[in-house]
Amino acid sequence: MKKISVIIITKNEEENIGACLGSVNWADEIIIVDAESEDETVEIAKSFTGKIHIRKWQGYADQKKYALSQAKNGWVLSIDADERVTSELKNEIVNLKPDCEGYRIRRENYFRSKEIITCGWDKDYQLRLFRKSKTEIVEKLVHEGFAVTGKIGQLENVIIHNTFSSIHNYLSKVNAYSSLKADELLKKNKGRVNGWTIFSHTFSAFFRYYISLRGYKDGMYGLIISAANAISTLLNYTKLWELQKRKHSSPTS
Repeated sequence: MKKISVIIITKNEEENIGACLGSVNWADEIIIVDAESEDETVEIAKSFTGKIHIRKWQGYADQKKYALSQAKNGWVLSIDADERVTSELKNEIVNLKPDCEGYRIRRENYFRSKEIITCGWDKDYQLRLFRKSKTEIVEKLVHEGFAVTGKIGQLENVIIHNTFSSIHNYLSKVNAYSSLKADELLKKNKGRVNGWTIFSHTFSAFFRYYISLRGYKDGMYGLIISAANAISTLLNYTKLWELQKRKHSSPTS
């Protein structure tokens, strides 16, 4: 593999950023776009790279788009602060002779140090390694991603993903993401939300993760993840309902 740039967006990631950067310190370039962190994220990052851009938060897609624009090398690896590149994956990337324009990498997902092998988390392939000239950002408010023009392959080794360190942290992110998702649903002009819409989507989300995706096999962890997905869906649609009510209310109501 020719020279490679690593891009990471951050905000208040002092608990994660050191281990993350330590796992990619073999890269030719590390670029961080930090959204005005109020903790020690930037100070820790300075020990690994001088290419740190402080930029007001503009949304996930916009921050990653900016980070991608700063990469100087032809190949780019995008990772998140709560992810780690394994030594096996590093060796695979360094020795790769590209025959594709991009590569998906499986994330090995952990919840409070427990590897989750159900709820679809065991099949979590992400397009993370790509040729810059062939790549664009998929602009979504939440769960943004990359789109590559050309052939896409798949690597054998994994990225370690430490999803959430606590239930509080998990539910805080669920709440934040649901607000973005509600905005996204509103822009897609979904039909008017009512009680049945909220109930049916919420029940379906729990059933899908706990039964169809076999969350029950991960015990309490699978139950929590399934319940959190149901709560997330509940929040998505109740917040969409609230936005629709606000949108259709008269100024004097």
